Amino acid sequence: MKAHTSETQSTITPEKALQFLKEGNQRFVNNLKVNRNLLEQVNDTREGQWPFAVILSCIDSRTSAELIFDQGLGDIFSVRIAGNFVNQDILGSMEFGCNVAGSKLVVVLGHSKCGALKGGLDAAKIEGLGMDNLNHLIYHFDPIIKKIIEDGEERSSKNEDLLERLNHHNVQQALEDIRHNSSTLRSLEEEGKIKIVGANYDVETGVVTWL
Repeated sequence: MKAHTSETQSTITPEKALQFLKEGNQRFVNNLKVNRNLLEQVNDTREGQWPFAVILSCIDSRTSAELIFDQGLGDIFSVRIAGNFVNQDILGSMEFGCNVAGSKLVVVLGHSKCGALKGGLDAAKIEGLGMDNLNHLIYHFDPIIKKIIEDGEERSSKNEDLLERLNHHNVQQALEDIRHNSSTLRSLEEEGKIKIVGANYDVETGVVTWL
């Protein structure tokens, strides 16, 4: 399969971009990946890149977007941070991907059994390990946890129901943050030039569920 060109990218709608990812995950789950000559794609993209989507995912080693959506070189912009949340730099990267480089889709991809979210639930224990920057990261999830935790419910990564609720709410919060904090992406979505969607990856099955 050839890498995307400016011409092929221009024909892709946001809906088609989403369909590409859905079909790619189906191939991944069925172990029927497309036959690609990656060195040929290196050559195809030597003068430029024309990805059709920007995917924000966790750094978890099991959540490589290129693999789980069966994409090749030059197909997607992959943005990764523990806990798949957005900040100003990530928003800037997304704006570049869509408004400069022509991508048609923004995906926030959460995943089951997320270690960053477990850390958020166990923040009091993590704090005692003395890793200042990690502490800063996991406390990012504190407002969401306080919002969704029920009276008397155990705040712990062992609480699987709370962890999964946190995963879904964290994706929804990232979507809200994208639309609220980036007038560029919000306008592109309102104009129908891009879609902004959430999804969840199951580390046990390989299946992506669209939220």
